[in-house]
Amino acid sequence: MERIQSTLRLDLSAIEAALRKVQRDFAHINADLTSRRDPLGEEVLNNLIAGYAFLDRLQEADIDLFAIGNSALLLKLNCLVLCGSTDTEAQSCKPHFIETERRFYDDSNPGGVRSLMNYLADHPEPSVWRRAAGVYIQILSEPQLFFEGNHRTGTLLMNHVLLRGGKPPFILTEKNAKDYFDPSSLVKGFRKRSFRAFLDIPRMQTRLANLLQNTEDPRYLLNGSQPDAAGLSNVGRRTNL
Repeated sequence: MERIQSTLRLDLSAIEAALRKVQRDFAHINADLTSRRDPLGEEVLNNLIAGYAFLDRLQEADIDLFAIGNSALLLKLNCLVLCGSTDTEAQSCKPHFIETERRFYDDSNPGGVRSLMNYLADHPEPSVWRRAAGVYIQILSEPQLFFEGNHRTGTLLMNHVLLRGGKPPFILTEKNAKDYFDPSSLVKGFRKRSFRAFLDIPRMQTRLANLLQNTEDPRYLLNGSQPDAAGLSNVGRRTNL
C-alpha cells in the first residue's frame, strides 16, 4: 500500500499514558467484557509500547511493512511484542521465532504471509478504516498469522495501516475497550474460507471499521502531524513472496 500524505509521527508519551491508564483500570474493564482477558502485565505493556516506538521509526523512515521484500519486518515486530527485542536470533525469542517463521512462510497455510498479501491485493477497500479492520481480521482469524501474539501484533499492524493512510492510530482506552475486545474475541473464532467467515466477516469488518473511524483521536500524533482528510490510498499488486 502506498502512503498518501506527509509522514505522521506518534506521540509516544501520550500513547504510553493512555495504555497505563488502561492497565490501572483493567479489572473494571475486564468485568464488563463478554470474554474475560488476561491482565495487562508490565512486560506485556512495555513490549507493546516498544512496538509503537517501532512503528514510529518505520514512519520516520517511510517504510511500508506490507511492501514487497519487507515480510521479515513483520516477524521482527512480532518478536518485539513477545520478547521485547526485534533480534530474532536472541535466545529469548529464538524458539518462538523458529515455529513462527515456519508457519509464516508456509504457502499451504491459508493464514500465512502470502495469503495476507494476496488478501490486501484482492481487497482494495474504499476507506483506510475498512482496510485496517480487514488486515486485523485476516491476522486474528484462524489459522492465525503468527504462532503467538496475534492480537497485540495485529493491533500494531492495524495502526500501521491507519498511519500509512493518513489517519491517527487507534489506542486502547477504558471507553473503547469493550467495543474493541468483544468483537476481537469473536474474530478469533472465525476460520478463514469457512461458510461462517463468509457470512460474518464482512459485518465484523464494518463494525470494527466504524469503531476506528468514530474513535479517531489526533492527540496520539505529535504536534505538526496532520491527519489526512480523505483516508484513501492505493493497494499494491497481488504478489508472490
